[in-house]
Amino acid sequence: MIATIDRSISSRTTAPDYLLRRPVRSEAISLEDKIHSQDNFQGIIGRSAAIRNSLREIKVVAPTDSTVLILGETGTGKELIARAIHNLSPRHDRPFIKVNCAAIPAGLIESELFGHERGAFTGALNRRIGRFEMADTGTLFLDEIGDIPCELQPKLLRVLQEQEFERVGATQTTRVNARIVAATSRDLPRMVAEREFRADLYYRLNVFPLRVPALRERSEDIPLLVRYFVDLYARKMERDVTVVPPETIEVLSRYTWPGNIRELQNLIERAVILSSDSVLRCPLTELKAAAVGSTVFDQNDSSNAKTLKDSQREHIVQALAETNWIIGGPKGAAARLGLQRTTLSAMMQRLGIFRMQV
Repeated sequence: MIATIDRSISSRTTAPDYLLRRPVRSEAISLEDKIHSQDNFQGIIGRSAAIRNSLREIKVVAPTDSTVLILGETGTGKELIARAIHNLSPRHDRPFIKVNCAAIPAGLIESELFGHERGAFTGALNRRIGRFEMADTGTLFLDEIGDIPCELQPKLLRVLQEQEFERVGATQTTRVNARIVAATSRDLPRMVAEREFRADLYYRLNVFPLRVPALRERSEDIPLLVRYFVDLYARKMERDVTVVPPETIEVLSRYTWPGNIRELQNLIERAVILSSDSVLRCPLTELKAAAVGSTVFDQNDSSNAKTLKDSQREHIVQALAETNWIIGGPKGAAARLGLQRTTLSAMMQRLGIFRMQV
């Protein structure tokens, strides 16, 4: 995710000039120089061209009521982008309601979104309002929209178009005025082509697509992010970590970060735990090994990389076949493989694994 800044940090002194003009290996980062407010927009840290382009798009679309579709890899900070859009909109003083569509079992997501009446199903002892009603006059953030079940997509399309729906078990229509911001790490056009996602729903969501860059596309922001996370966790753990060695910055800046900012954040938290003095002790060996292995595969032995990819693909397809292509749930393929549902979905997309329609 994109880092969230404490307000107390934004008012401190500017970042050192070497981050703008000198190679990252030239000197260590001193945490006495805090992040300048110009490097923090609505809690989003960065000054790279890639992130600045995203920030410009946020400023353009936020004042409108248009639906926004945030696109980006897992861990890039799509929720923070959604919050920035809400905070800069005329609805900023109204509710911001979020729902992760991938984290809710398929059988419960309709009730979660639209609510239900008492007695609508077994266990429905009272009337419950859904997330759409909670977000009335505010913003509803639908994260991982690509995981919405196919059978629910027509009802979602209707509420996006007409701003009306019925609770589960109800006959009366409920009207709401909620702005929709959706996000996904999946390839929705491919899902549309594979008939896994309704084309009309995709077009309705894709009014204003906003792409969040991966961390490897904005490596010049890594020193800023490292300084922020080190300061954050040093204060939380009451550690006196004030210096980041230049070798650390160089290795972190060259790494490809498949887990994006969430991966960087977790690594820095671990590094602060390992640091016993003022110098950050970052476990760089694993990153160096991963970087070297990636270079070897890319440049010298593409056949080995293909073999690894094929092995992963076969393992996933086997698990899917054994679970009748059920991805989520306690008996799904993701649980069998020891993965999160969203992680498995992303791997399937990357490896080109789709269930053939018969």
